[in-house]
Amino acid sequence: MATFAAAVLAAGNGTRMKSQIPKVLHHICGKEMVRLVVDAARAAGVRSVAAVVPKSSQAIRDALGDTVEYALQPRPLGSGDALLRARQALGEADNVLVLCGDVPLIFSDTLRRLVQRHKETEACITILTSTLVPPDGLGRIVRSADGSVSAIVEESVADEETKAIVETNSGCYCFRASWLWGALEGLAPSSEGEIFLTDLVAEAANNRLLVESVQSVDAFETLGVNNRIQLAKAEEVLRQRIRERWMLDGVTMQDPSSIYIDEDVELGQDTVILPNTHITGRSKIGDNCRIGPNSVINESVIGDRCTVTSSVVRGSVFEDDVDAGPFAHVRDNSYLECGVHIGTSAEVKNSRLGRDTRSGHFSYIGDAKLGSNVNIGAGAVTCNFDGVNKNETIIGNDAFIGCDTMLVAPIEIGDGAITGAGSVVTKDVPPNSLVVGVPAREQVASGRNDSK
Repeated sequence: MATFAAAVLAAGNGTRMKSQIPKVLHHICGKEMVRLVVDAARAAGVRSVAAVVPKSSQAIRDALGDTVEYALQPRPLGSGDALLRARQALGEADNVLVLCGDVPLIFSDTLRRLVQRHKETEACITILTSTLVPPDGLGRIVRSADGSVSAIVEESVADEETKAIVETNSGCYCFRASWLWGALEGLAPSSEGEIFLTDLVAEAANNRLLVESVQSVDAFETLGVNNRIQLAKAEEVLRQRIRERWMLDGVTMQDPSSIYIDEDVELGQDTVILPNTHITGRSKIGDNCRIGPNSVINESVIGDRCTVTSSVVRGSVFEDDVDAGPFAHVRDNSYLECGVHIGTSAEVKNSRLGRDTRSGHFSYIGDAKLGSNVNIGAGAVTCNFDGVNKNETIIGNDAFIGCDTMLVAPIEIGDGAITGAGSVVTKDVPPNSLVVGVPAREQVASGRNDSK
């Protein structure tokens, strides 16, 4: 069976982006452009992928890690030179799929069709073309009288007749490897020393070798990103694809255009996403949730039947039936167990809240472990930072923390203990006891039921 390897050309300078960030690392829906391209190749069934990178490539290597092989193009001497640099990294594959790292919207299904046509026809070259995009600035596909592809002509050297052609080159190709490498080495460089892949088409056609083509089915999948305007357009297109995919899969969005969902997000059925909500990173939201309006969920896991109203959740986990907001802020490394309620302007950081614990409003819980069925009164604060270290607060099951209580960590509140409103608690509180005052002192030892 013929084998395929993919080369992703990612060594361009991207000067029109006017950025210190390599062009292919600009994000679209939470992913670097080059990662979107690599993912599309793998989804099309091509397992071996090599990225051609520039001399200053550490940022690209950090983004892609060990998911690809790497080839270095020290100087930008054209797409043909870039592909030659990848020869060793591509190994002994029978066919080479060439992709551009700045064409991030390509469908994996389109790549699959391109690969399939290349295999079925045993072509020397198979080109992905488009008639759906404005041709300005793009290479034109020139065909012979019999309809076969005879050349790709860049607009800068095209005559008026050629410029009138609406079929354009996408920069995506399949090559038969046994012919490719020798033909590439034989191409004459331009006056600037550059070698271009497009010249291979005329080379193959002149030698009566089969050049096949496949047309794209989407007006934007061959969109190249060369400036911030095109970057914004690519983001708009991919976001709409993502929203439509989830709506077709059972997620409700009342105003889709106001909702931002990243590529790696997962959403459960019958979840409702309300306007002005951002769900980013690798967040996962379960079934029958209600998220928004005006919520931000980043790198978090939300269980089933949860509600997040006008709130921010970052780097945290909610079990099922958790209710947050409005205006709550749940920060990194927090874990809220089933049935927890975090209300208006409550903040949680690096803490675990046990089952059915409630913090109704205007409280801060940081670096804490709370048991189940704990009540946190309005204005209660875990005073976790002493100016040097972050200290831990531990609150036992069924504890009742009164309004405006200050818990000066490190401190432990026992099971069933109660703090009076306005207390400043500086020492551990035994189970089933009541403390009040500034500083707080134990008043009774009979527990909550006797203090009613």
